[in-house]
Formats: sequence, structure tokens, C-alpha cells
Amino acid sequence: MSLPALLLNTTALLIACPGAGLLFVTRLREQRAMARLAAQSEERAIDQPMLFLDVRTERSHRLGYRIGFACLSLALVVSWLSTQL
Repeated sequence: MSLPALLLNTTALLIACPGAGLLFVTRLREQRAMARLAAQSEERAIDQPMLFLDVRTERSHRLGYRIGFACLSLALVVSWLSTQL
């Protein structure tokens, strides 16, 4: 393997790892928020309105997913480019 290809693969790995970590943390935060919401909903009376996640929480989850998938996509492209060298 040539040195430029090795450097590109290393760069792809350095981009992919934080992206995968961000996706994992975002999913974990989303699951915890939904569990907390379900617990709060069980304590409420039936005639009270339903509880939903606030807009800021949903936006932060979407942003985490977008950035995480963008990092993984960029890493895939960089890794693919390294095979073309």
C-alpha cells in the first residue's frame, strides 16, 4: 500500500470514529429522553394532554444524526478515494 493511500485511510478512520461515536451518543440520549417521557406519561391522569419532546431536544437529536451520518459518509468517500490511488 502506498503512503498517500495509507494516509487517506488513516484520515478516513479519524473521521469515521467520532461520527460513529456521535451517532451512538445521540441514539442513547434519544432513548433516555423517550424513557423519561414514558415515565412521566404513566404518572399523568388519562384526561390530561399527552406529553411530547420539546422542539430543542428533537432538533439536537436530528443535528446529531445529520453530523454523524455526514462524518461516516465523508469517511466512506475518503476511503474510496484511497483505493483509486
